[in-house]
Amino acid sequence: MSEKNAHLMAVPKRRSTLNPWSFGAAVIAILVILPIAAVIWIGFNPAENIWPHLVSTTLPRYLSNTVILMVSVGSLSACVGVGAAWLLVMYRFPGARWLEWLLLFPLSIPAYVGAYALVDFLEYAGPVQTFLREAFGWADSRDYWFPEIRSRGSAIVVLTGALFPYVYMLARAAFREQSASSFEVARALGAGSVARLFRVGLPLARPAVAAGAAIVMMETVSDFGTVEYFAVQTLTTGIFSTWLESNNAGGAAQIAGVVLTLVLLLVVLEKTSRKKNRYYSTARHQRPVTPVKLKGVQAGVASILCFIPFAVGFLLPALVIGSHALSNAHPWADPALVRALANTVVVGGIAALVTVSAALFMVYGVRLTGRRLPRILLPVSTIGYAAPGAVLAVGILIPMAALDHLIADGIEAATGFDPGLLLTGSAFALIYAYAVRFFAIAQGTADAALGRVSPSLPMAARSLGRTAGGVLREVHIPLIRSSVGTALLLVFVDCVKELPATLLLRPFNFNTLSTRVYEQASLENLAGAAPAAMMVILVGLCAVLLMARSNR
Repeated sequence: MSEKNAHLMAVPKRRSTLNPWSFGAAVIAILVILPIAAVIWIGFNPAENIWPHLVSTTLPRYLSNTVILMVSVGSLSACVGVGAAWLLVMYRFPGARWLEWLLLFPLSIPAYVGAYALVDFLEYAGPVQTFLREAFGWADSRDYWFPEIRSRGSAIVVLTGALFPYVYMLARAAFREQSASSFEVARALGAGSVARLFRVGLPLARPAVAAGAAIVMMETVSDFGTVEYFAVQTLTTGIFSTWLESNNAGGAAQIAGVVLTLVLLLVVLEKTSRKKNRYYSTARHQRPVTPVKLKGVQAGVASILCFIPFAVGFLLPALVIGSHALSNAHPWADPALVRALANTVVVGGIAALVTVSAALFMVYGVRLTGRRLPRILLPVSTIGYAAPGAVLAVGILIPMAALDHLIADGIEAATGFDPGLLLTGSAFALIYAYAVRFFAIAQGTADAALGRVSPSLPMAARSLGRTAGGVLREVHIPLIRSSVGTALLLVFVDCVKELPATLLLRPFNFNTLSTRVYEQASLENLAGAAPAAMMVILVGLCAVLLMARSNR
């Protein structure tokens, strides 16, 4: 037998052995995908099929409101994000260097906190209407007209203020990477500033803008706290009302299936829109854009236009929440706030550790073995980030509750002791939901970090007798320690801000900072919600500052 034939015969035998890294990576991927599959299964196999009733009654209203919000917030965020990025990359004006980073700050404030602050600021008893009545001598609301605060329009403004930085970040990076020669040629041909934006800059930045707008629209679809506070009925609020008020899990899963379809449609449209658009730099050493210094009225207008999104998205909510938090010391001493803080730190910390460890194990396992199944499952496992928290809650709680009852019944039958609900009665389901929801963040960070490690280093370690686990522990992790820390922080921050999944999956009498903010604000007690909201904002600022530092 030839040496070549002997080698070919040896390959199947080597691959038939069970590789723990490949097997573990596949298991992790399946666990991440499982809640989505459960939602689809429950939706197609409900205990009580109310789909015809939903279609003929509430579903059209849920769907129309969701689509209107999604399109409006996505379009406004694209306009604000692209406009601010263009001004800050192409021009220099007073405050530009500060605004370049301040426009990232709205990411630190959850949209539902912005909603509470806006209503408190503009409502009848708020400072704006109080000032108008005192200034013009009006006695009550019958003497003047003021727009309705709790409305769909207000929800669009709040969501845009909270989400436009996603478009701004990507558009700014795309504009900064473009060559100055392209704009110089356009200027020589007589194109003004607006023409250069729409004919040169925006077409080249289209993939980045489309990706940012898609993220904004997916976040809009998944929002619950904002739309619920403004009394806008969307698909996400429909999941809550159908499940909790109508006590119909199958109907909630069917609405969740519609949400999933909408999100997947967004992903497909975003990828399709840039599939045939390829832009390459023809210059080996392209010159970056040199900002033009604005003077006079133009400089003032540019500063104001860039300051307004920051004021709406960050400054107003921070000032309103901060004033309530500082004006009343009693809520800070509330034991319930301390418990909520402890629960948030413990659950968010465990979820971040589990998520980043699982992502690191999976990415390393796929890179190490190269098996086909884990490689296929690796990109599919990121779908959890696109799925709203309420959808994941449906896919986790219903199957896990059934499994929980089976385990409890089995233990009671064998020992006579009733252990209660071990999974759904604890924070286990919540941690699992966080891990699935934010697995894509950890996986992307781990994949990028491991990709920067030179292959010669692990090969040298293996030649010295180190096992695969030893190479990961002694070579890779020390080299990617900073990236792992970043992933832990980002996942932890997102866990702190997550509201829909926390509301549905938390154990009885278990509050986190986000649910405490929601409960107190729902009772119109913004002073009681302010301390927890300030803690959420400060945690979010840590992630934003880290992001700003990494993008210098």
